[in-house]
Amino acid sequence: MTADRITVLIADDQAMVRAGFAALLDAQPDIRVIGQASGGIEAVRLARELKPDVVLMDVRMPDLDGIEATTRILDPERPLPHTPRVLMLTTFDIDDYVHEAIYAGASGFLLKDALPEELAQAVRVIAAGEALLAPSVTRRLIEKFADARDRAPSRSALALNGLTDRERE
Repeated sequence: MTADRITVLIADDQAMVRAGFAALLDAQPDIRVIGQASGGIEAVRLARELKPDVVLMDVRMPDLDGIEATTRILDPERPLPHTPRVLMLTTFDIDDYVHEAIYAGASGFLLKDALPEELAQAVRVIAAGEALLAPSVTRRLIEKFADARDRAPSRSALALNGLTDRERE
């Protein structure tokens, strides 16, 4: 963080969305927007130049989508001198986007229909080194995990299968 403020780069292909996010975040006493990108290639370049603490990254953008831009920003083979945390934003509540964002190294995933205070808080959480998922995403991941767990035998059950009756006693 720069001084006592979290620095943010906003990457979204819609100018009004960028302006709205910037106005919302700049109104916070502890957050400062230092740049805006209209596409993925520009986001990668500005992340290298401006060294933000957090990049708000739209999933769907022209020239380079947010997933690939995140992959390039967080590429361990071409590390940045200051590696930002990435918070993926999207209008589309699609599980594949969540999985791809996490695989690319994003620290969080938030839907654009979140409340303004949720966006500001998400930036704070991500900047602090924590992870964050939109509540609807978290619920689905928990349900998938629980479903998979219900279908799969536990390790202890599998271990017992290999024992004789006497050993089980």
